Amino acid sequence: QVTLVESGGGLEQAGGSLRLTCVASRRNSYGMAWFRQAPGREREFVAGISWTGVNIYYVDSVKGRFTISRDNAKNKIYLQMNSLKVGDTAVYYCAASRGYYRGSNKPDDYDSWGQGTQVTVSS
Repeated sequence: QVTLVESGGGLEQAGGSLRLTCVASRRNSYGMAWFRQAPGREREFVAGISWTGVNIYYVDSVKGRFTISRDNAKNKIYLQMNSLKVGDTAVYYCAASRGYYRGSNKPDDYDSWGQGTQVTVSS
């Protein structure tokens, strides 16, 4: 397994932008993803990226607004979030999958998780 640490969350107004960063404890070839969880709701897949960065996946609600990317030399992945909406408010988690990565939206398909970072979007 790999240890993941997220950062970059905070309070932003609707229409604004935030960039989340996830640092892995070691070099890896895992598929990586961002999930989010709002109070009283299930954990939701947001975006995923293969180790090569060639295959990228998004949930429909963030397409055109969020961009996932990775820098394998730095063991980091990013989530650039633009045009934020109040509905984006949640704790955002970074996750890693050791298997062949197909952009699974199921939390059980991921082996390692970060502690989460809070994103709050105000109207």
